[in-house]
This record gives sequence, structure tokens and C-alpha cells, in this order.
Amino acid sequence: MTKTYTPQQTTSQGHAIPVGNIEIYYEEYGVGKPLVLLHGFGGCTQNWHPFTTQLAEHYRLIVIDLRGHGRSTNPENKFTHREAANDVFLLLDKLGIDQFYAMGMSTGGMILLHMATNQPKRIEAMVLISATSHFPNQARIIMRRASFNTMPQQVVEMYRECAKRGDEQIQQLITQFNAFHDNYDDMNFKPQDLAAITARTLVIHGDRDNFFPVEIPISLHRSIQDSTLWIIPGGDHVPIFDTTIPFTTTALQFLDKADRK
Repeated sequence: MTKTYTPQQTTSQGHAIPVGNIEIYYEEYGVGKPLVLLHGFGGCTQNWHPFTTQLAEHYRLIVIDLRGHGRSTNPENKFTHREAANDVFLLLDKLGIDQFYAMGMSTGGMILLHMATNQPKRIEAMVLISATSHFPNQARIIMRRASFNTMPQQVVEMYRECAKRGDEQIQQLITQFNAFHDNYDDMNFKPQDLAAITARTLVIHGDRDNFFPVEIPISLHRSIQDSTLWIIPGGDHVPIFDTTIPFTTTALQFLDKADRK
């Protein structure tokens, strides 16, 4: 049995736990089945706040700042989705959480792919939002060129709001994002790798995603045996913040079916 760790409380719902050589910040809301929420690159727990009230009516939310993001530390100043997946597992181990549901936006979804292929029995159901099995050329070009001068204004604002340690943290994150351009190992899932996933999976993707073309979520859906595909017409990268998109309702309906299995 995993020993439950007593965290250091930092806000009314926020806590910080040492995990290896880093400190992971997370927020907890609600009660019931654990639902882990992972943000996208450059983001933080705040990205999930538009959805936490409704989700917390049904589940115990564990909302995490990934390594180097928000209030979490990353002294090595390096980021891979594989390492971040291990961080999340270690955090959940310290919290005494074995099996759980999960949702991930973009990088958060890619971390879930690592988790679901590495320890498939632990994730019972997951929602992948604008995730990918690999980085296509169009994404690598964006990653290589990324800077405050090339990012959309709303992305710049997100970095500024989420980087609790200021400009130095922002520059570290942008440098790590640039490094994805040359990394062909971290995100390199083949169909046979994805076939090992046992979690019920909802794949959500916009058909105008500028990072990952629609062929990628279709491939994910075909490779993950127990999966459902939701392509959002006119949707950009991580389209769930559009208030006309019934994301929370759809996700809860999907998880409710998992509850009843």
C-alpha cells in the first residue's frame, strides 16, 4: 500500500510536495473518484479553473502544475513529456492514489499517453485534448521559431499569468519549447505502442489545429482500442475554451459511462 504524504499547504486549495529533485504544486477540489487535470505547455493550474467548479461536483480533482510551470520547480531547466509523466506518477504515489481518471490539454494529453502506455492499469479513463503521438513538421517549425514576438497575444498573456517566477521562468519555458524541434524520441508513439492503452479514451481535436493536423487524432482513435473521437469543426488548438463548445458536459457524460462500467 502506498503511504499517503502530508503536503505543505500554500493556498486554500494549493499544496506543494517534493518529488525527486523538484517540487510539484497542485490544487485539490471536490471529493470522490480522483480526476487528474494536466495543462498545456506554458500553462498552469489556472488553465483548468473555468471548468473546476462543475467537475468538482462529481470528482476529486488533482490539478497539477507540471515541472517548471506555475509554482512547480525544475532546477535542471529541461522538459520532456516522459519525465513529466514520471513526476505525475510519483506525486500520485505520495498522495496514495492508485487508479484514477485524467484529462490533459496538448502537452498534458501527451503526458497522459506516456502514462497510459507505461502503467496502463492505473488510468481507467482519460480525455486527450489536442494531443499528438509525434511532432509533425508543421509543429516543429512553430516550436523552433517560438518567441514572445511570434506567439499569439493570448498565449503571451497565459505565459505571463502562469509564470509565477517572472521573466526568467518564461524564458526557460520558451527555450524548452524551442528544444522540442530537435527531439524525435520523447513523442514517438507507434500504433502498436498505443494499442497497449486500456483506458477508455475520448480524443478531442479541432479540425483547424495549427500544430497537429486532423489525421493525427484519427490515428490515435484507430490505435487506441476503447476510444471515442470528437472532432470540433472550426476548432483551433485546444478549442475547449470556446463557450459554444459543450466541453464540460460532454466530458462528464463520457466519464459517467466509465463510472458505470
